[in-house]
Amino acid sequence: MKNFVFIVICFYSSFFLSAQEKEILFTIDNHPYYTSEFLRVYNKNLDLVKDDSQKDLDKYLELFLGYKLKVEKAYKLGLQNNTKYQNELNSYRTQLAKNYLNDSKVTNALVEEAYDRIKKEVRASHILVMVDENAKAEDTLKAYNKIVDIKKRIDKGENFDDLASRFSEDPSAKENKGDLGYFSAFRMVYPFEVAAYKTSVGKTSNPFRTRFGYHILKVTDKRENRGEVTVSHIMIMKPATPNAELELKAKQTIEDIYKKIKQGESFESLANQFSEDKSSAAKGGLLQRFGTGQLTSIEFENIAFGLKDKNQISEPFQSQFGWHIVKLIEKHPVQSLEEMRYELENKVKRDERSLLITNSLAKKVRAKYSFEKNDNVLTAIKSIITNDYYNEKWEIPQDKKGIEGEIAVINGDGKLYTPDFVKYILNQQKNGIKTKPISKLIDELFEKWMDEKLIEYYDNNLEKEFVEFKYVMDEYRDGLLLFDLMEKEIWTKAKTDTTGLFKFHKEHEKDYMWKKRLDVDLLSSTDEKIIKKAKSYLKKGKTLEYIKEKLNTEEKVNVMVKSGEFEEDYDVLSAFNVKSKGITSVVSKDGYYFVANVKEVKEPQPKEFNECKGKLIGDYQQYLESNWVNELKKEFSVQVNQDVFNNIKGQLEK
Repeated sequence: MKNFVFIVICFYSSFFLSAQEKEILFTIDNHPYYTSEFLRVYNKNLDLVKDDSQKDLDKYLELFLGYKLKVEKAYKLGLQNNTKYQNELNSYRTQLAKNYLNDSKVTNALVEEAYDRIKKEVRASHILVMVDENAKAEDTLKAYNKIVDIKKRIDKGENFDDLASRFSEDPSAKENKGDLGYFSAFRMVYPFEVAAYKTSVGKTSNPFRTRFGYHILKVTDKRENRGEVTVSHIMIMKPATPNAELELKAKQTIEDIYKKIKQGESFESLANQFSEDKSSAAKGGLLQRFGTGQLTSIEFENIAFGLKDKNQISEPFQSQFGWHIVKLIEKHPVQSLEEMRYELENKVKRDERSLLITNSLAKKVRAKYSFEKNDNVLTAIKSIITNDYYNEKWEIPQDKKGIEGEIAVINGDGKLYTPDFVKYILNQQKNGIKTKPISKLIDELFEKWMDEKLIEYYDNNLEKEFVEFKYVMDEYRDGLLLFDLMEKEIWTKAKTDTTGLFKFHKEHEKDYMWKKRLDVDLLSSTDEKIIKKAKSYLKKGKTLEYIKEKLNTEEKVNVMVKSGEFEEDYDVLSAFNVKSKGITSVVSKDGYYFVANVKEVKEPQPKEFNECKGKLIGDYQQYLESNWVNELKKEFSVQVNQDVFNNIKGQLEK
């Protein structure tokens, strides 16, 4: 109840008195739902609603009641016990909790450090001697001595590239001599990044360790970050399977398009007509802005960044996806720190440097919570650890007398048990810890274990510590259940209920109609005389190949053709006002002239079931859902406290 009082004070003190926290707005099968939750959700969503009719409290109550009916149905079906649901909920909580398991001061320092590095790109080569993080001491020492010997040879003047080719255990080193290309913050593991940015151009670092092993790196260049770039492109895709004839055709097509661009035709219009990148063609080839390393094509990236002037257009080039022509729209410099802060915070929390935040958090929770340890039990544990621990041969004795029960208590209610700590000691054995004597080693492990347990306790109590965390988790819990319910009761049914779908299709046949369709060859040109010649050839029954051969030259593409079956309002077709088969008149649009050979005209007719199945399923889903709440009201007993609701309305209207 204290939590509810806090909610009232923080969020809705202007709407109702604290006594109203206990007021029941409605019940579903005697399960009460309170005014506090209704008001919190209503006010939270108020600014998001654009349609004033949706702000109507009576309608909103119906929506809220429908939502809770669906959640009740989900619990009734036992969906909360589904393993997948529980895993997704736990995964979400883990992600959400990361925002709270944080030290803002340390995080801000790491964000600012990352931003300073992002402004520069480093090119470096490295030599790697691999060794596992948990390798034995002798293996670790062997790897360290090897990297030290290599560093000595570099210091004496031997060539870094040659040594990388001979001794680096990075598999790519034989080919690239250790060259990693350009990179910025977050592209390498954190210790490697630190070494790269702290080493001057032309200098070689001292040996350092990452989780992969020991490294030496040489910085060969540092440059300003190129930022991001916005481009448009025209793409002709390479064949799905190797085919020399089709590959040659794709190359010829992109070259023809490039010639038309050089002739002064619109890049955007050509992209719209001919680009095979469907996601960008309708937008004149426009792509989302991107930065170094964000594309899967190095060729495309280098060409895009290589363009200097706005609206500059590249020559055709090939990537692993096909042929492209790229037009520079705009270059974007690196954003300011404040513009990038949110993105950088998320990256810091996912990165190896987050360990620095964890260590800081451990100090914070130690100050926040009290804990008491059982020194007698700790002494007993020390007595069962032998020197075999240093050789990774120690095992937990079968006789556990004296090492059972509680070893510590956090904040008076968080009990920690001895077997858990003993298992922790056993698992840490593989890390090759060499602290001596045994008593000191156990004290160190206990403090490390307590840090983890204090953070775990803090994590487990976030709902008590932060009321907003509790609200978000409650909403996500219900939302996830509702998703599973919708999938079970609506979405899957709409896809698999063949009888229902056919019946729905028959009853709504007029909603699924083909417009008039035309099977056409559509010819286009920027030259009216050319398109008129093309029309005359069509009237004489000449083939498309004949027309292109006559009107196009190696130097200039005068006419292009697009064939297929389209609805009458597709692109320029509506301008022809087609009534029957035959050759159309010439029309112009956006600087182009068009003529069409209409090979067949199909009058408007209902779409067959399979021709509209996708839209049909979506419409059927909406139909099922619109009738669902009424069915749930019959299944559950719903009682609305109208007096309480009227009181809420009165206060909100004030």
